[in-house]
Amino acid sequence: MVEFNPRSLDALFHALSDPTRRAMLQTLSTRSHKVGELAAPFDMSLAAASKHIKVLEQAGLVRREVRGRTHTCHLEALPLHAGLAWLRHYERFWRDRLDALEALLRSSDATAAATPDIPAPTRKETP
Repeated sequence: MVEFNPRSLDALFHALSDPTRRAMLQTLSTRSHKVGELAAPFDMSLAAASKHIKVLEQAGLVRREVRGRTHTCHLEALPLHAGLAWLRHYERFWRDRLDALEALLRSSDATAAATPDIPAPTRKETP
């Protein structure tokens, strides 16, 4: 398995664990937005939105540009690649296990099909 920085992965998955932050990333995937624009769809203050953005910044997913009092956020998608690579390791793990299970089931089916049906013994009733 590829070596990953545990702190970076922790920060990434922490940032992605919140639906508000995921929605903000989705919004930023189309273009850059001001903090107020990111906060608008949610019932939250600019300070609360800024806290969410700070978590995204710490994960490296957002870059904030400050010009005077205007804060513009830009998506930085590269850290998502590390998370995807980490998840792919487990995708291979489960695919290999499921392939082995499928082979076992096919072998079992083939064995059952090759075995002639033997009638079950009948029980004699006593008078």
